[in-house]
Amino acid sequence: MKKALLTLSALALCMAAGTALAKEYKELRFGVDPSYAPFESKAADGSLVGFDIDLGNAICAELKVKCKWVESDFDGMIPGLKAKKFDGVISSMTVTPAREKVIDFSNELFSGPTSYVFKKGSGLSEDTASLKGKTVGYEQGTIQEAYAKAVLDKAGVKTQAYQNQDQVYADLTSGRLDASIQDMLQAELGFLKSPQGADYEVSKPVDSELLPSKTAVGIAKGNKELKALLDKGIKALHDDGTYATLQKKHFGDLNLFSGK
Repeated sequence: MKKALLTLSALALCMAAGTALAKEYKELRFGVDPSYAPFESKAADGSLVGFDIDLGNAICAELKVKCKWVESDFDGMIPGLKAKKFDGVISSMTVTPAREKVIDFSNELFSGPTSYVFKKGSGLSEDTASLKGKTVGYEQGTIQEAYAKAVLDKAGVKTQAYQNQDQVYADLTSGRLDASIQDMLQAELGFLKSPQGADYEVSKPVDSELLPSKTAVGIAKGNKELKALLDKGIKALHDDGTYATLQKKHFGDLNLFSGK
């Protein structure tokens, strides 16, 4: 009889622990670096706008939870996740093997290649040899930083790190940089569409295994419950046409979703 009571008590404790671990999300806090138009930036009134912002808000609406956006420099995203400053990162974060060792990811949000930006007529290209002796800027914490350190530094290219993408473009237009390296769509539809980008052009995509294209929501390692929740929301956006509507709003007829 005592053994049976002990068994029942242990079972009750396990069930209680399981209930405590099953978090019911009423609010989702997303980390974002608003210096990456048209994916995430600030409007004149200070509000956050962009494709990622619309996707995040739509996911929250689908899941019937409140969306809270927490601004951070991009290189602070993974430390912020570990410190529980936010639940997820929706800030054009590419899925890489190095990142997958320390955080988990939702299913794909979108995909896009990397390219350089330089002044028209500069004679520069995506060929690394054309950049030898030149100075190229990048945003800290990005896949472009990893590529710059692994490839450009060793090829005789001078590289410069910046806290955010706005700072990269500021030094590019002031002449302190010869080129910048970033997401191709961000450059084409963000910087080149702005008045300061009128005299600049985008290179062809940079082909390297160090520059994957798949982007997703970054979440803390082992948070399977949140991953399932986000994946459910992302699927719903595709199923009901919301994703296609938002994609057309920001990118016209371009298809950013690889479906993988």
